Amino acid sequence: MKPIKAESYSIFFENEGYNTLKSHLNSCNYSKIFIHLDFNTNKDCLSVLIDKIKIKEYETIISKDGEDHKNIESCMFLWNKLSSLGADRKSLIINLGGGVVGDMGGFIASTFKRGIDYINIPTTLLSMVDASIGGKTGVDLGVLKNQIGTFHDPKMVIIDPIYLNTLNKLEIFSGYAEIFKHSLISNLDLFNKLVFEKNNNIIYNLKIINKSIEIKNKIVLIDKKENKERKALNFGHTLGHAIESFFLNTNKRLLHGEAIGIGIVLASYISNKYFNFSQFDLDRIKKHILKIYKKINFSNSEIMEIIKLLKHDKKNSHGKINFILLKEIGNPVYDIEVENKTIIDSFRYYEK
Repeated sequence: MKPIKAESYSIFFENEGYNTLKSHLNSCNYSKIFIHLDFNTNKDCLSVLIDKIKIKEYETIISKDGEDHKNIESCMFLWNKLSSLGADRKSLIINLGGGVVGDMGGFIASTFKRGIDYINIPTTLLSMVDASIGGKTGVDLGVLKNQIGTFHDPKMVIIDPIYLNTLNKLEIFSGYAEIFKHSLISNLDLFNKLVFEKNNNIIYNLKIINKSIEIKNKIVLIDKKENKERKALNFGHTLGHAIESFFLNTNKRLLHGEAIGIGIVLASYISNKYFNFSQFDLDRIKKHILKIYKKINFSNSEIMEIIKLLKHDKKNSHGKINFILLKEIGNPVYDIEVENKTIIDSFRYYEK
C-alpha cells in the first residue's frame, strides 16, 4: 500500500514503514532513542516492534494505561524520566500505543527541550485512523478532554494492523466510530459500503483503514489549525466528548468510540431539525450505530449535566457553543449554535 503524504511527514504501511524507519534511524544519528509505551503495549507490542526494526540501544518510558492518566501529572513523570535518562534535543521518542500514548507522547516531545523528534506507531484502530494523524498532541484537564496541547508533527507514522490482534472486539469497535464519522463528513460511497455490510469484518479491512486515513489527512492538509474545514472532524464529538467526560468516573464509563457513536446519532438528529438532513439517512445512521454499540439510557438530570459540560468544548468561541452539523452526507456546516431543547430531543430520539 502506497505511503500517504501529510504536511511534513508521511504515513507508511506495514513493512515499508519499518524499512523507512530503519533508514531514518541510521541517517539521523539520534543521541538516544526512547520508546514510549503503556503497560499493555510494553507486554504485547514491544517485542514485535524490536523484531521488525532490529534496534538494540533504546530506553523504554512507560505510562499508566487509560484516559485517567492522560494528564499533566503523567507528563511530569515522563519529563523527569527523560531528563534522568539523559535525553537531549537530539533524542527521539517512538510512541508505540493507542491514543493516550500517542497524544501524550507527542505533547511530551513538543515541549521537552522546546521540541524533539517523535514517531507514531499506533496499536489501536482508534489511534490508526484518528489520533496518530494530523499533528495534534495533548492531555486532559481533569475530566475535560484534550484541553492542553500543541500542534507538533511526527517525523513519520507507521500503520501495521498486526497490533490489532492484541485487542478485544470492544476496543476495535471503539475506533470504528471515527471511520464511520469520516464517511459521514466526506464520502457517500464509503458510508453506503459501511451501512450495508452484513457483518463486522469490514472493520478490520486494511483498505478501509487506508481510506479513512486518506479522508482525515486530506482535510488536515487543507486546514491544519482547525480554522474551518478541519472542524468537520469533530462531527459527533461536541456531545460525544461531553458524554465521555460525564461518565468517566462512574460505573457507566464508556470507551471513546461508544460515546462518539452516541454523539454521531445526536448530531445527525440535530442536523435533521436544523438543515433538513435526510430522515432516511438519519434512521440508517442510528440503526447502524446501535448494531455496533449497546444502547445507553440517560436520565433527565444526566442530560442536563452533559449539556453543562458543552461550554468546555474546544470549538467554542466568544462564549458560544458551536456544533458541526450536516446538510447531507459529505456536506458539513460549521459553528452552529443549538438550543437546549433540540439537544434534549436528540437524546430522546436516540433512546426510542
